[in-house]
Amino acid sequence: MFASEGQHEKAVGFARQAVRVAPDNANLYLNLATNTLALGRFDETRQVIHEAHARKLEHYSMHQILYVMAFLGADSPAMTEEQSWFADQPEENFGLELASDTEAYGGHLSQARELTKRAMDSAIRAESKETGATWQAHAALREAAYGNAAEARQSAAEALKLAPTSQGVESEAGLAFAMAGDTARAEPLAQDLGKRFPLDRLWLPAIQAQLALDRKNPPSALNALQVTSPVELAGISVGSIPSCLYHVYIRGEAYLAGGQGNAAAAEFQKILDHSGIVWNCWTGALAHLGVARANALQSRTSQGADADAARVRALAAYKDFVTLWKDADPDPDIPILKEAKVEYAKLQ
Repeated sequence: MFASEGQHEKAVGFARQAVRVAPDNANLYLNLATNTLALGRFDETRQVIHEAHARKLEHYSMHQILYVMAFLGADSPAMTEEQSWFADQPEENFGLELASDTEAYGGHLSQARELTKRAMDSAIRAESKETGATWQAHAALREAAYGNAAEARQSAAEALKLAPTSQGVESEAGLAFAMAGDTARAEPLAQDLGKRFPLDRLWLPAIQAQLALDRKNPPSALNALQVTSPVELAGISVGSIPSCLYHVYIRGEAYLAGGQGNAAAAEFQKILDHSGIVWNCWTGALAHLGVARANALQSRTSQGADADAARVRALAAYKDFVTLWKDADPDPDIPILKEAKVEYAKLQ
């Protein structure tokens, strides 16, 4: 309950009590590990999983967490080790999707697409069409964020065909359509989600906010996202994909569109500061660019020393992003990278 409200510290306390009462329940260790990870307490998370494994308790999501911590620590051998574990399991598709997100995080979109296809095929072979559709909808959202609107629309439509009644698929596809500027398909999905899942405080507001941005109405977007603030760090998941803090990213975009550079920078920084929630989602990569753009905006709207300081911060953030994507796919394949390089060059 506490995790779903974003209260991870309280969730850790209750999870520890539960483990003491039932020390042979793998799910209790998983809950504890997930919440310590969300708090960024990686050593503690690793110890929890070690304790579970010492009791011969196993769960594929523990290996997802171990992979994510290896990714965050830039530990390639450990990432490879976890991928090897997934290769021999019925849940192979989860490992493939993690690898897909990692490739996309570094701008290797062609490799990410291939891995997503393999994840989808693996999920369908395991008789889980909904999981396969989730991976495709997740990829559609990523394509939209990177500026490939046509690919995003196609992938989102195909995902909905595979699992038309899935909340997760409909949510990700709806947001992908909205980010790709396809309001005609995003709006009906948002309406349907609102009817079927009226208590949703994260996905639906994110779609509604993105639709407001499509209409060039940043204040309306920010208003739609107000409901997310109390629970924005919640441990929601769709097919074992973390929340990615999509709603925080869109709030940052709304502040940018509204000319509020300082507020935008704070939102994108929030994503960078919560890697244990974001994992290897594309939002973590693009948050560097968001910080750069927000500070560039501040440098244009400020004067004197404030403008100079903002420009220095913007240059540093642009450099972080360009360095992160130094061996990314060619510019034409990722429009947002081409835009970033142009902006960076103008600021130098």
